[in-house]
Amino acid sequence: MEKLIFNTVEKLLPEFEEVSTFIFEHPELGDEEYISSKYLVDKIKEHGFEVQYPYCGIETAFRAELKCGDGAKIAFLAEYDALPGYGENHDKNGHACGHNWIAALTYGACVSLSKLKDLFKGTIVFIGTPAEETVGAKCDMVDRGAFNDIDAVFQMHLGGINNLEPVALAMDSIEFSFEGVAAHAAAYPHLGVNALDAVQLTYAGINALRQHITPDARIHGIITNGGQAANIVPHKAQCRITIRAQKREYLDTLTQKVINCARGAELMTGAKLSYRNFENSFDDLVNNQNLRKLVEKNLIKAGITEFTKPNGSSGSSDIGNVSHVCPTFYCEIDATKGKEVFVHEEGFLEVANSDEAHDKLQKSIKALVLSAIEVAENPEILK
Repeated sequence: MEKLIFNTVEKLLPEFEEVSTFIFEHPELGDEEYISSKYLVDKIKEHGFEVQYPYCGIETAFRAELKCGDGAKIAFLAEYDALPGYGENHDKNGHACGHNWIAALTYGACVSLSKLKDLFKGTIVFIGTPAEETVGAKCDMVDRGAFNDIDAVFQMHLGGINNLEPVALAMDSIEFSFEGVAAHAAAYPHLGVNALDAVQLTYAGINALRQHITPDARIHGIITNGGQAANIVPHKAQCRITIRAQKREYLDTLTQKVINCARGAELMTGAKLSYRNFENSFDDLVNNQNLRKLVEKNLIKAGITEFTKPNGSSGSSDIGNVSHVCPTFYCEIDATKGKEVFVHEEGFLEVANSDEAHDKLQKSIKALVLSAIEVAENPEILK
């Protein structure tokens, strides 16, 4: 069985590498992935998949399915949004997070399984999930029921280590807006209500709060509006604050404390406060341990044998929200060949579609296909 699976993936590998290269060469920002999403939809249709596109009311999301018998519905999640700010003038988009590789990986797993109908009895689901780097479309898709009928979800991400136990922090993103009263800053300052002071006091409150938060938590942000002229008391000011923690339960408490810092600033200055979530709230990642053990075994069979424990640093991902509604496996695969380069850096553009990335693409697809077949044969794995 393994020989048949490996031979199938190897024969199809040029097509999967072509997908990685196409997405890499057409970098589009979140919710603007029109070329990439249509390309993936057109490609998967060639293999007999039925497609909903757009999906969940999101223009660049899609869902493709192929039923290969009665059994589990197993989903593979593609990402294909790029990042801004690369090139000599920092004005180019680029796949410095390797989402081109994720698209090719999940596409490759689905297509390979479609050629192995004698081994796989279930439904293959290929879901395109836009804007992971920004608003996190998976959050909206979870809320709209996209994963309610899915039995298992698989996704991998390129990184600097082979990490089967990644941490993805829960995250809230809050924009605070203060409205004061404008006045001449020299002649009539007593008539003004300074909205920028309220922003600065919000920051001061957050800085004091940092002493009393758990080590896994992070609070960071920017001032997006601090006034228009130095000789006018700012009547409007805004800041954006991102709050993260390892578990959603604690994050809910911490986010409320940050909001209270802004409320205190409102009381101190008299500037009227309003606030909103400027991005979706991400949940922490809950990796299914049975799926983790299964994929680890199959990665070793495919030729990826060295794994590293996480070092404690982490970001956030909207796949965390998916992991709270159905069994999910997510990991990081190293394609750096020992180079000191990390995702989102310009240097990672040399990694994301490299020969090493293609080698890890082949091995990772093999592991995912083996794992999906085992889950379909033995659904008890998911319990």
